[in-house]
Amino acid sequence: MRPFDTVVMADWSARATPSPVRPSADAIWVAVARGGEIDVQYHRTRAGAEAVLSALLAAECAAGRRVLLGLDFAFGYPMGFARALTGQDRAQAVWAWLAAHLRDGPDNGNNRFALADRINAGFDGVGPFWGRPAGLALAHLPDRGRLRHGHGLPERRAVEEAVPRAQPVWKLFTTGAVGSQVLVGVPMLHRLAARFGQALAVWPFEGWQAPIVLAEIYPALLDPAVRRAGGIRDAAQVRLMARAVLAMQGAGRLADLFATPADDPRINEEGWILGAQCGPTLCALVSPASRSPDPAA
Repeated sequence: MRPFDTVVMADWSARATPSPVRPSADAIWVAVARGGEIDVQYHRTRAGAEAVLSALLAAECAAGRRVLLGLDFAFGYPMGFARALTGQDRAQAVWAWLAAHLRDGPDNGNNRFALADRINAGFDGVGPFWGRPAGLALAHLPDRGRLRHGHGLPERRAVEEAVPRAQPVWKLFTTGAVGSQVLVGVPMLHRLAARFGQALAVWPFEGWQAPIVLAEIYPALLDPAVRRAGGIRDAAQVRLMARAVLAMQGAGRLADLFATPADDPRINEEGWILGAQCGPTLCALVSPASRSPDPAA
């Protein structure tokens, strides 16, 4: 298979306001690796970052370069959610539904908590989503996970069983929450797929043979190397993830990153993390070059 010419890794954010002018943590960071160089960029809003990524993909495609774009949010929900929400057993149906109902403004203002409350209202019991800011009164969105019951969905995806450190997608608020990033992130998958058509594939739902491939990443796989890198953690994560993917490709092991269990039907609906079972290998590939502070910090 033709190798990737450009590797792009993005650390997403669910902030409700623009990130600080000065580059900071818990914002959007994007690493673009091509021709032996890695450029790490900082973005204050999702709208701005999406515009840059969309333009980058278009330019790379026009230049005949093959691109891998990794994004650090889940591309699917636990099995059963898609049918409950959309009537279809397809992650893509969830992307389209969320793209139609999520309001996400150019200033990062969004309705993600109200939308989760609306979704929860359609389930029996309480849940599956949970977590909200103090003082935000939403009848169907509990502030604690233990208050949920009877919604009938699994707590974790198959890949989160394989990578236990990964947080469940239902948690929207407080330390380690990733659910909000998913709610504001997957609508972009829908828009990018609509723009690029057959030139773009979202793995693992559509393979990884297209000129543009999107994949879910979990930068915490590189935690030992990230800690040694220093600087702003988010910047180090995307830089090292891009470097690790290129190193795997250079070693002829790119297919290992895209490997999934062959006998688990949940993956077709839930998705999978790129290199989920390659963490130690990825760390080993980047560790020798990760001792100095991140120049993007």
